Amino acid sequence: MSASEYDAELDARGLFCPEPVMMLHNRINDVEPGGVLRVVATDPSTTRDIPRFCQFLGHELVGRAESGDLFIYLIRRGT
Repeated sequence: MSASEYDAELDARGLFCPEPVMMLHNRINDVEPGGVLRVVATDPSTTRDIPRFCQFLGHELVGRAESGDLFIYLIRRGT
């Protein structure tokens, strides 16, 4: 995922539930509606929590990947 694919980034490496989603809740507001936020996390619970966050708050999970112990998400902010 290159930097041209997203508008902002949240580095949540080393944080554990519920911190990554709490930080995501704040950081997504810094992104313009329709913009994409890249989230990098190491907590496996984000594989459950981030898709639910998007579903409940009207954001679109446009991409996700795992690389070793990293979980990477691309989230398009809803309106």
